[in-house]
Amino acid sequence: MQKWIGIAGLIGALAPALALASTAQSGGDVLVDLPLQGGAHQRVLIAAPVHPRGTIVMFPGGAGDVGLKSDGDIAHDANFVVRTRGLWNDLGYAVVIPDTIDRDNLRGVRSSPAYAGLVRDLVGLAHARLPGPVFLLGTSQGSIAAMNGAAHAVPGSIAGVVLTESVSVMGGSHETVFDASPNLVRVPALVVANRDDQCSVAPPANAPRIAAAMSGSRDVRVLTVSGGTTESKSDCGSRTPHGYYGIENTVVPQIAHWLNAHG
Repeated sequence: MQKWIGIAGLIGALAPALALASTAQSGGDVLVDLPLQGGAHQRVLIAAPVHPRGTIVMFPGGAGDVGLKSDGDIAHDANFVVRTRGLWNDLGYAVVIPDTIDRDNLRGVRSSPAYAGLVRDLVGLAHARLPGPVFLLGTSQGSIAAMNGAAHAVPGSIAGVVLTESVSVMGGSHETVFDASPNLVRVPALVVANRDDQCSVAPPANAPRIAAAMSGSRDVRVLTVSGGTTESKSDCGSRTPHGYYGIENTVVPQIAHWLNAHG
């Protein structure tokens, strides 16, 4: 059951004490509109267990368009970070998933300074509404956003970053995780790579190279997984090994184990 919170409700929720009470006691999915500079609003899905141990701000792949509707429907819910939100909740983690603004295509902008600023706003929202540490997690093209956010995060605001099936070879978006200032990341980092991922712009063999690029962090680990089934036409689709399709129950707990150790 999803709830819709308008602008007035969100502004009230930004008071930490009130936010903690409203989220920690109710659980479930909540949609909010996050006011941004310039008058725009970022629609965000928050899925939280009753007593979260931490929060993960998650960045979908592809164009980034989740299709969060005001009536609570989700037009594009196949992406790994969207379809697994219940699994994360079962393991004690709240998730914060931003949509695009006016269905904009995020390809080519996730490594920009402006998007790093949006990530900071999302981290601030997570801290205001939910208890515990905040992590960033991106998948595929979304890993560029997570890397950029981690590289430019306010010190102490995030506990770590997780990069899954990251775009590391230049493709149609004209940006990769290497364009998102990986050398500036200071927090612990986990790079997850599926041996069976056939996506041409996210080769699993590049995982060690991605890890090495985060030279400013003293705690970087590569997690290698395998498996998955294919129900998408593209090897980079959500319903393939690239999106951990069919192995979510194996991959999510392994990532959560890493989060538990760094929270």
